[in-house]
Amino acid sequence: MTAPVETVFAWHAALNDGNVERLLSLSTDDVEVGGPRGSGHGADLLRDWVARASVHLEPRRVFCRADVVVVEQAARWPSTDGRLADPRNVASIFVVKDGRVSSVLRRPDLASALKAAGLNISDEYLAAPSPI
Repeated sequence: MTAPVETVFAWHAALNDGNVERLLSLSTDDVEVGGPRGSGHGADLLRDWVARASVHLEPRRVFCRADVVVVEQAARWPSTDGRLADPRNVASIFVVKDGRVSSVLRRPDLASALKAAGLNISDEYLAAPSPI
C-alpha cells in the first residue's frame, strides 16, 4: 500500500472511532478542511468540524496519484433520533504531505472529486483493502 493511502485510511479510522487527538496527529497544523459550505484552515477548524458533523465515513473506492488520494465514501450522519441515517455516497479529495493530511475537501460525488483532483478511473487503487 502506498504511504498516502495508508495515511488516509488511518485518518478515516481515527474519525470513525471518534479519536480526535489521533485525527489531529494525522493532519497538518494548517490542514485545509472543506465541503459544500466552503473551506478553511487549521487544527481548531478540524476539531470543530468533527464535533459538529458527527459523520461516519466508510471508504469504498480509492484513487491515488503521488500525494493526492480520492476516496469514494458511504457517509452517514446522525438522524434526529440519534441513530446514523442511511448512507449517502460522497467523495473526498485528500492531499498528504510528509505523512500527514494537509487538505481534505468533500465533494458531492466521485466524478466531481476525480475531476477536481486531476485524477481519472485509471488511477484507481485496486489493492486497497477495506480498512474499517
